[in-house]
Amino acid sequence: MKKNTTENRRWNSTGFYALTIFMGAFLLFQIQPLIGKFILPWFGGSPEVWTTCMLFFQVLLLGGYAYAHLLVTYVPPRGQAVVHIGLIIAAILMLPITPDVGWRPVNNGNPTWPILVILARSIGLPYFVLSSTGPLIQRWFSQTRPGQSPYWLYALSNTGSLLALVTFPFIVEPFLRRKAQGDMWAIGLWIFAGLCGYCAVRLWNIPRDKNQKNSVDQDISTGQPGKTDKLLWLMLPATASVMLLAVTNIISQDVATVPFFWVLPLSVYLVSFIISFHSERWYHRTGWIAAFILAIIGLIGSWKYAKEESAVMYIAIHAWLLLTCCMVCHGELYKRRPPSRFLTPYYLMIATGGAIGGILVAIVAPLLFNTYLELPIALLATFLLIFVTDNSGAIVGRRRVVWTVAICVLGIAAITIKGTRGGLGTNVIQNARNFFGVVSVMEEDKHNPAMHRFVMRHGTTFHGVQFVGAQKHNQPTAYYGKTSGVGLAMKYMTPQTNRRIGVVGLGVGTLAAYGNTGDLIKFYEINPEVQRLAQTDKWFTYLKDCPAELKVVIGDARLSMETEPPQEYDLLVMDAFSSDAVPLHLLTTEAFEIYLKHIKTDGIIAFHVSTIHLDLQSVLWKLADHFELGHAWIIDDEAKEKGTFTSDWILLTRNKKFLATQQIQKNSATPGTHWKNIDLWTDDHVNLFEILK
Repeated sequence: MKKNTTENRRWNSTGFYALTIFMGAFLLFQIQPLIGKFILPWFGGSPEVWTTCMLFFQVLLLGGYAYAHLLVTYVPPRGQAVVHIGLIIAAILMLPITPDVGWRPVNNGNPTWPILVILARSIGLPYFVLSSTGPLIQRWFSQTRPGQSPYWLYALSNTGSLLALVTFPFIVEPFLRRKAQGDMWAIGLWIFAGLCGYCAVRLWNIPRDKNQKNSVDQDISTGQPGKTDKLLWLMLPATASVMLLAVTNIISQDVATVPFFWVLPLSVYLVSFIISFHSERWYHRTGWIAAFILAIIGLIGSWKYAKEESAVMYIAIHAWLLLTCCMVCHGELYKRRPPSRFLTPYYLMIATGGAIGGILVAIVAPLLFNTYLELPIALLATFLLIFVTDNSGAIVGRRRVVWTVAICVLGIAAITIKGTRGGLGTNVIQNARNFFGVVSVMEEDKHNPAMHRFVMRHGTTFHGVQFVGAQKHNQPTAYYGKTSGVGLAMKYMTPQTNRRIGVVGLGVGTLAAYGNTGDLIKFYEINPEVQRLAQTDKWFTYLKDCPAELKVVIGDARLSMETEPPQEYDLLVMDAFSSDAVPLHLLTTEAFEIYLKHIKTDGIIAFHVSTIHLDLQSVLWKLADHFELGHAWIIDDEAKEKGTFTSDWILLTRNKKFLATQQIQKNSATPGTHWKNIDLWTDDHVNLFEILK
């Protein structure tokens, strides 16, 4: 009976350790999309906002792991309990975690540092404390339960992290407003503090002589890890981290910048940790390497048939590539796990590798490269690690060196070609990369005078086209042709003289082709590189040739207009929603209130919604219904000889006379009824799943 009671007590104590680690991991990863969603609209809705957030999370995770390592190495157990509980109390005093609206940026410089400062002020200490939970509580578990492996707790920790990520877009975000999300998270931190307190008491109550005994690990006979193992502890997680951020960037750029598309890749990344660290039997080296190679073949196929893919297929291909890459990296990492007495330095190296990956993608890559090369670099690094970690004898001696050199040469050549390719008949003249992404200028059909033109692109989005020949040089092209929605709005709007026009999204300045003497056209552009390239006369001259008064405001359009007095626009053109990285904070009721403040009573708002993956039309019809606005849906066909693309525009206005114009009526399509079933978007609530094509 006494034996059963002792076993029950041990089981109960193990359960408390497991629950503490699970809760800490849950809170740690729940706060990531929560805080990211808070600050995303403050920095233009760019995918790089999340990349910067991930950099902060990874660096602070490294700090938490370093703290745990130093604490268990240099502080006696009772001192560890006192110090850690003191930090938790300090973290609770930092509540609430939601950033104050007064912290929004006031300048238009590089947002990386302001984002890091806001994150540090709002969640810095709580995140730091939670980051240390995994290695610290596992070490406390080893001290109080000698002889039991703690590594299963790491898999449990990642399970808690995964659950936090999965519940955010499906449960937390749809049903709780942002303030309520922060309040619920704060309650969770209080519960976590109580669980940590229990673990600290258990550590405090261990007799000092037993502490001394437990400090000598039961697997002391195992030698200290070698330098090669320690280097791989760093390189393997660094490669997986680069792949994680590269895939996240790609999905966010080509679909939308919303928490779900941050959560999905991170969830896949955590699943690889869970599988790998649960047991060695789940990682079969040959099988996962074969799956990785097949994933690369699928990726290459996706490049060729990108236009025919559904959003789900596009995301699935990249998610599978991420999973196979991370399984190879984390599987090899688990195979090289040390005895539990080296647990904290092992986890510290893993966190260091993750932080290095974050720094490489968020800071180093934009400085070194003028295009996105992180994904092919991660693929190359994974192949090199596959060869380095091969212990089967298949690749030995000089053959390993030869294969390694060959892979490096071929990989670097492929990366170089990818960085400069533009397609058949296309020459990439210049790439410009900054916080907001990569903008490219291309020359097309140089040897065909009738079609010779310059093109500006950002990812999969065309920012504009201008012909070189004098006959077509100043005609509006791309999505802005004369029969497009915005072209018809320009032609039939009232008045036709001394017009005031606002344009969100500069591109190459194509809409300036509609400007007349006496008009005012004000462009709002978040990316200063776009302005620089659009004003480079040797490629684009729309702005230079326009007789109207032109102004360019650099910064997020919503924030810029929020601080401006009413502009009395006759036409406000919203050209920020085509193809990739849709800034959804520009499609909420709060954003619409700002737009309506700036247009005249009979003014028009023209939305360009030629998106590949999202049904933004339904969102706009819902908003139009909410604000009692009339609408016209104009779809224009491609005309290659004119340089125009298929375009999709929605014109919103209270001007019934404009909507009744014969040409507007003739070209208007009839919306279905699907929009009636979707949610009204607000800053607190955006449901992307309802509009995913």
